[in-house]
Amino acid sequence: MLRVAVVGSGPSGVYAAQTLVQQREVPGVRVDVLDRLPAPYGLVRYGVAPDHEKIKSLQGSLRTVLEDERIRFLGNVEVGGPQLSTARLLELYHAVVYCVGAARDRLLGIPGEELAGVHSATAFVAWYSGHPDAVAEAFDLSGVSSAVVVGAGNVAVDVTRMLARCEPELAPTDMPQPALGALARSGVQSVSMVARRGPSQGKFTTKELRELGTLPGVAAVVDPAELALDPAYADPDAAAALPAVFRRNLEVLRGWAGQDPGGARRRVGLRFYLRPVEVLAGPGGRVAGMRFERTAPDGRGGVTGTGAYEEVEAQLVLRSVGYQGVPLPGLPFDPARATVPHAAGRVLREGRASVGEYVAGWIKRGPTGVIGTNRPCAKETASSLLQDAAALARRELPGDPLDALRAAGLHPVEWPGWLAIETAEADLGRSLGRRSVKIPDWRGLLAAADRGAGD
Repeated sequence: MLRVAVVGSGPSGVYAAQTLVQQREVPGVRVDVLDRLPAPYGLVRYGVAPDHEKIKSLQGSLRTVLEDERIRFLGNVEVGGPQLSTARLLELYHAVVYCVGAARDRLLGIPGEELAGVHSATAFVAWYSGHPDAVAEAFDLSGVSSAVVVGAGNVAVDVTRMLARCEPELAPTDMPQPALGALARSGVQSVSMVARRGPSQGKFTTKELRELGTLPGVAAVVDPAELALDPAYADPDAAAALPAVFRRNLEVLRGWAGQDPGGARRRVGLRFYLRPVEVLAGPGGRVAGMRFERTAPDGRGGVTGTGAYEEVEAQLVLRSVGYQGVPLPGLPFDPARATVPHAAGRVLREGRASVGEYVAGWIKRGPTGVIGTNRPCAKETASSLLQDAAALARRELPGDPLDALRAAGLHPVEWPGWLAIETAEADLGRSLGRRSVKIPDWRGLLAAADRGAGD
C-alpha cells in the first residue's frame, strides 16, 4: 500500500488526492489530506465571495472526494511548525504533495502604505469570509465615505462589490455576523477601483465586471476620456486582435461611460491609466487619500508615466495587486518566482528531484489561472508521483501516521469533527434568523469539532 500525504485541502490538494486514488495503475493508494485549518476546501471556503453561491457550491464536489474511504481529512495540522517538520512528515508517508497556495499579498511599495486604513484585499477577503486568522475588529467602516481599491483583477472586483452591497443582499449568505454588522454600519458612498493600465488589459472576467453594473442602488461609472486612451477602444482592428474576454469587457465599460449616477445609494467608479505613487496621511495618522500619476500607453503593451498627477479622497485603501507564495520551512524556495522549484511537480533540491516530495497548485506554478486550472496541474504532479510509486513503496513506514501526529502533540480534526463544525454553523445561522453562518474564530471552530469527536 502506498501512503501519501497531501498538504492543503483546497482544490489543488483535493484534485491531487482524487487523481491518486482513482487511477488504476497503482492499486492500494491511501491519502491523508492535511490542512492547517480545522475546515477543508481552502480558498473555496475562505476566498470565494459569499455572494457567489454558484462558485461556492464547488464545495459539494470537493466534499464527495474527501468522503472517499481511501482519503482521510486531518485538519488542524500545521506542517513546518515545531511539532511537525517537513522531514518528519516524509518519514511518516511514502510521499508528500504540498498544495499550500500563495498566502502573501504583494505590496505597492509606495510612501504611506503603512498608514492606518491601508489594508490588503487578502485581509479584507479573509475578514468577510470568516477566516479564523482574521481579526474581527479590523474593519470599522462606519467612518469611511470613500474607498479606493488598487487593482484590476477579480479579487479587486469582489472587494469593490462587497463594499457596495447593502445588508439585505448579504444576510442570506454565510458571511460571519461581525462582518455583516460592520458592513451594515458602513458609511461608504463611493468606491474607486483603480488600474495603472487600460481597460483592455484588465484581468477581471466579464461576468464579474457585469455584476458591478447590476447591484441594486449602485451606479457603475467610467470616465469616457480614460476609455479613449486605450488604443483598442476606438480602433476596431486593435479591438479585433484582443482575446474575446477583453473585447466583451470593453463593451461593458462602453455602456457605463459617462453614466449619470443620479440618485444612486452608492457609486462605483472604474479608473484607468493611474499609477499609485503615495498614500496621503490625514489626522491621527490615518489614510486620507491617494496620489496617482497619470499613465499613457507606450505602444509596446505597457504604460509610461506622463508627469501629471491626481489625488483621490479615501478613508480606506485596499491593495489587490497579486499574491506571492511564502517559504515553507524545510522546503526549497525560489524567491524570484515565489514558488518551490520543481520538474513536472517533483520538488528539486539543488537541481535534483527530491525523493518523495512533490508540489501542486499555486506554490508550484504561481498564483495564476482559475479554480479549474488546478485540475490539470494536480494531475501532472500525481502522474509524476505514480511513476515513482514502485520505488517509493519499498520503504517501510513506522505505522499509522495519525498516531504519530497525536504523539507529537497535535490534535487533528477528522471528518466527523468537520461535520460537527457544519452543524454548529447551521445552528448559529438559525439562531440569527439566517442560513448557515460561519464561525470566524479558532476557539469556536475547535470547540465545535471537539463535540463531533466526542459523538
